[in-house]
Amino acid sequence: MTATTPKTLTLEPNLTDPDGFYAELLALHEGLSREDSEALNARLVLVLANHIGNRDLLRAAFAAVKPS
Repeated sequence: MTATTPKTLTLEPNLTDPDGFYAELLALHEGLSREDSEALNARLVLVLANHIGNRDLLRAAFAAVKPS
């Protein structure tokens, strides 16, 4: 684990501009078919998972979003 990698998953709001982020995310998908949009989401998840680079944190994220 690198010095900049947190040891726990942050679930509290942590974006300085969440509405702006959401607007950018929606714009990224604009004009895409459902299939292309889903593929984009999968690529985004993989890029962000690679950036996090910590399997324990990624497992905690899995647990946080898994349907009951």
